[in-house]
Amino acid sequence: MRDATLNPVELEIARNRLESISEEVGTALIQTSYSPNIKDRRDCSAGIYGPDGMLISQAEHIPLHLGLMPTLIKNALASYGTEHLVDGDVLLTNNPYLGGSHLPDMCVITPVFWQETLVAVVANMAHHVDVGGITPGSMATHATEIFQEGLRIPPVKLFAAGELRDELLAVVLTNIRTQDKTRGDIMAQVAANRLGERRLHELLEEWGSQRFDVSATALVEYAARRTRSAIEQLPDGTGTFTDYLEHDGNQENPLAITATVEVAGDRLTVDFSETTDQVAGAVNCSWAVTEGCVAYVIKLLTDSSLPSNAGLMQPIEVTTREGSLVAATFPAPVSNGNIQTSQRIVDALLGAFQQFAPEHVPAASSGSMSIMTIGGFDHVTGQYFSYVETYGGGQGAMPDQDGASAVHTHMTNTRNTPCEVIEREYPLRVEAYRIVEQTGGTGEYSGGDGLLRRLTLTRGTAQVVAGTSRVTTLPWGLAGGSAGQPGEVIRHGNDGDETRESMTRFDVRSGEGITIQTAGGGGYGQQQ
Repeated sequence: MRDATLNPVELEIARNRLESISEEVGTALIQTSYSPNIKDRRDCSAGIYGPDGMLISQAEHIPLHLGLMPTLIKNALASYGTEHLVDGDVLLTNNPYLGGSHLPDMCVITPVFWQETLVAVVANMAHHVDVGGITPGSMATHATEIFQEGLRIPPVKLFAAGELRDELLAVVLTNIRTQDKTRGDIMAQVAANRLGERRLHELLEEWGSQRFDVSATALVEYAARRTRSAIEQLPDGTGTFTDYLEHDGNQENPLAITATVEVAGDRLTVDFSETTDQVAGAVNCSWAVTEGCVAYVIKLLTDSSLPSNAGLMQPIEVTTREGSLVAATFPAPVSNGNIQTSQRIVDALLGAFQQFAPEHVPAASSGSMSIMTIGGFDHVTGQYFSYVETYGGGQGAMPDQDGASAVHTHMTNTRNTPCEVIEREYPLRVEAYRIVEQTGGTGEYSGGDGLLRRLTLTRGTAQVVAGTSRVTTLPWGLAGGSAGQPGEVIRHGNDGDETRESMTRFDVRSGEGITIQTAGGGGYGQQQ
């Protein structure tokens, strides 16, 4: 290299080369995984990091994963110690207190060596259909401590110098219901990272390590410049907004999430210190999740093409209070913090921005990733099963267009599980799957409609855990637009139907089932 800078053409080439590797890692994971949750729903993410965990490039996958993975990777490498890593090692962790999300999201970290020097890290995260705990699917809303949610894994070597540590994997799988699928998904994660490692070696053969390091640094600096410029386009101002979760996982209980945002020139500060304390229910989340929400919102409000690397957060300062709902500490349960709380963090941020930058802010969306897990032992196959799916809802209307219907919004970006796959893989029958019309709020621009899915267990018994939101509260409209219609959860028993709370658990027998309906999005503007 001539110097430690790249011209615009070189910068764009470097950005696309590295992002394409991240995308290829994610594609390989999707194509080789075993469970529908990864291969069909694509509940996974991938990226390339520096040897210290600095994010270099990401695939455009799950906003929540992408926002928190840099923290997890950095802390996992620091916790294990990069001096203890050698070529062929692979780390595995799912520890939310290091900056992870929840226990089903296992992260596989593969160090990349070049000429005996650690030059990069390839990592991916995937949501596994079971990691133990008190309910199949490991998403118990009613957990009161992390130990009830499943197996928590510190950063450990799954592979040491290229050799699988069979005894360690056996310990992991012994504590998991869906052993075959989990083993296959973990190995798919490892294989995808190895592909990324090969692609980086090809790049290093062409560029050399010096150009690679210069390119990584230049991309981060470029992202920081772009983000400062994007923030500068927002009007200066301060706003504070409080929104509420309606359920703590064990009972209906309003939980305040308060965000104060301030834009001053090319700097953004966000303060969540006034948010309520962590609770004895599974809606707590790690501070890394909260930072990920802030990163997402700044891209939403300014420029969606901002590069997703370490430079994105450089002009942004995020303050949380340790031990709060949005910065939970051990042993707080966290399984539904992703599903519920991250979405409400986004709503609180949007409400704060709306006070001084209203032309940038959409109305509230459905407000939850709306998860359902159904699991048990299938005596026909002789194996445990665990159906896990999150559902889209109504998107909030924007200042210039209607919201979309039945889509994943904000911190989630998964696909649905096809009805045919559900009925092939599980003892379940899909009775209904449709958009619920006229559930979006009205206005000059209408909010999107929610969706409905009804499932029936066809044999045996199973445990159901369902979690949605905006059942007792409504997705708010803006500028005179009306709120979206609420969601609903119904248990269909052999003795009749029963409306349940927004976060609920119950058993079902053959012929019984559940309906989950998600909320519509809020409308925008006065209806003409």
